[in-house]
Amino acid sequence: MTAGRPEDERELVLRAQRGDARAFADLVRPHWEVAFRVALVVTGDPAEAEEAAQEALVNAWRALPRFRAGEPVRPWLVRIAANQARNRRRSAGRRARLVRRAASATVAAEAPSAGTVAVAADERRRLLAALDELADDARLVLVCRYLLGLSEQETAAAAGVRVGTVKSRTARALERLRERYG
Repeated sequence: MTAGRPEDERELVLRAQRGDARAFADLVRPHWEVAFRVALVVTGDPAEAEEAAQEALVNAWRALPRFRAGEPVRPWLVRIAANQARNRRRSAGRRARLVRRAASATVAAEAPSAGTVAVAADERRRLLAALDELADDARLVLVCRYLLGLSEQETAAAAGVRVGTVKSRTARALERLRERYG
């Protein structure tokens, strides 16, 4: 085997691929600290890094049947941990933006008069009703883009389509929304 990898790593991979959980634990144990450190660098938060590294192990176990025995385990596991940490960081950022939006909406809602609030509530109901009339794929891109504030790339990932598809669906959905909402 290559320097830096134990001679039995290939055997551990093969045993783990056959469902041997102990072999999997022995396989990933030497790489756990590196995976955690990468997750820590990406997330900047020890608790999030710990969660990301744990989720990376679960994902690695699930992906193990596709892993080629003989390839180094460390880069594979570190890549999974880094991806998981990036996903957690993005998710935390979206949650924080939603909390800030909700807080600013609450502060803004405290200031206007009762009449203004009633008109805004009616407009919101009309807009949501018009949005509800759209096809599922059209509604999904508008909700992701404008209500959740996701980027086109994030919306594409959420919808399982290409960025160009998000752009065209967004344009068509906005046009339909304008027709329904006025």
